[in-house]
Order: sequence, then C-alpha cells, then structure tokens
Amino acid sequence: MSIVHKIGRRKTSVARVYVRPGSGVITINKKDSKEYFGTDVLVYKVNQPFLLTETAGQYDVTVNVFGGGITGQAEAIRLAISRALCEINEENRLLLKPHGLLTRDARMVERKKPGQKKARKKFQFSKR
Repeated sequence: MSIVHKIGRRKTSVARVYVRPGSGVITINKKDSKEYFGTDVLVYKVNQPFLLTETAGQYDVTVNVFGGGITGQAEAIRLAISRALCEINEENRLLLKPHGLLTRDARMVERKKPGQKKARKKFQFSKR
C-alpha cells in the first residue's frame, strides 16, 4: 500500500492528511501532535479513528492544516484520517459511520448583518 491523501474541513479549517504504513507517528505542521495541540482532549479527537478501527500504531500520518482555531483543526484532521482509513479498508466505514466521523460538519459562523451589532444581536432599542 502506498500513501493515501485525503482532505478534511471544519468551520474555516482545512486539513490535508497523508497516511502511510508505519509506527503510529502523527506529525502536524512539522510538529508532534501532542506538542501542536497541547491538550489531551484534542489529541484524543485526532486519534479517535485509529482507536475505533483498532489500527493505532499501524500508520504514520503527516498533516498540513491551516485556518480556524485548534478545535476546528483537530476535527478537520479527524475527518480526513477517517476518510483515509475508509479508502485503505472499506470495512472501517461500518465502524466509523455510527460515531459520525465520516460526516462533514457543515456548521459555519453566521455572517454579520448591516444595521445590527452582530449576526443576530441588535443595537439597543429606544422607544423615546
């Protein structure tokens, strides 16, 4: 098996993931995943597809991610890894789909409207 390349998106984050057989090293923007994210929760989110498919430590992952915040980036990486694992083995789809890891979360920030303070918040109304 050669390198599998997939793209994942979440909010304004875009993650390009390259998965190859290896020892389980995850490199994000030329840094280790624990060093890049800092918190264990986000590192767990990135590793979730491997834990569900029981393939932890079998693949090396190289990630280029940009845009958004660290939570959006972690979820974009998770989607891309899930897609890559499905391409490697079609049976992984049955394990990942019930957990919602193959669904692109389409929720985006709502735009600010003119004449309003924010997207939905209005300026204070004065009757007199």
